[in-house]
Amino acid sequence: MAIHIQEYGDPNGDYLMVFLHGGGVSGWMWEKQVAAFAGYHCLVPDLPGHGLSREDQEFTIRSSAEELLSVIEERAQGRKVLVTGFSLGAQVLVQMLGMKPELIDYAIINSALVRPIPSANRLIGPTVRLSFPLIKLRWFAKLQAKTLYLGDEYLERYYEESRQMELNTLIRVLEENMSFRIPAGFSEAAGKILVTVGEQEKSVMKQSAWDLTAANPRSMGVVIPKIGHGVPLAKPELFNELVQAWLQGGELPGECRRL
Repeated sequence: MAIHIQEYGDPNGDYLMVFLHGGGVSGWMWEKQVAAFAGYHCLVPDLPGHGLSREDQEFTIRSSAEELLSVIEERAQGRKVLVTGFSLGAQVLVQMLGMKPELIDYAIINSALVRPIPSANRLIGPTVRLSFPLIKLRWFAKLQAKTLYLGDEYLERYYEESRQMELNTLIRVLEENMSFRIPAGFSEAAGKILVTVGEQEKSVMKQSAWDLTAANPRSMGVVIPKIGHGVPLAKPELFNELVQAWLQGGELPGECRRL
């Protein structure tokens, strides 16, 4: 089954922009971004096991990266390519940069875990099997949505998609997430790279942002103040302003600081 992709904006825009969502949500998380960048040609995939690609349950970071690289090669048609990824989607983006270092001109890596957590990985299967029935309950979905900065406007979509996710898909996604590391080819990525992390994120996420920034000489790290894991959803206007400023080589928003 081919990955589902929604298109927005101007199909003749100078940039091809691709937005990769995090685990447990789907392409709708980027609604405020595609509205802000309506002058560009925007592609918003649902990763395997998520949203309208949920029947394609064989999720791996590498296979997702391979499929998306093929889509970009087909659709770019000589235009500049910008890819933005959040969390799980950011890991897919890092993998893409490692596999085809010359293809992506601008990469925005938001909150990507690149330090494997072996102890957590061993517990994923048993823990998820015990807690999985909770996913079907609205009150649990509401609690989870709050941690992702999902307001009432997205709660129903999040709840419905959570209820439809398969147990094995969730386990696979978490295993991939917790075992991911920076691929060898990432250091050769030729485009500009922006690495962002929330000021209130866990230390392993901040360390991962440091690792990514250090791994490629064309990367720049930025800390977003007063926020945890979910900057594009929690502060969409600030995030969009940051992207525009970075693309145009201007001053970053005053709230942001270099890593």
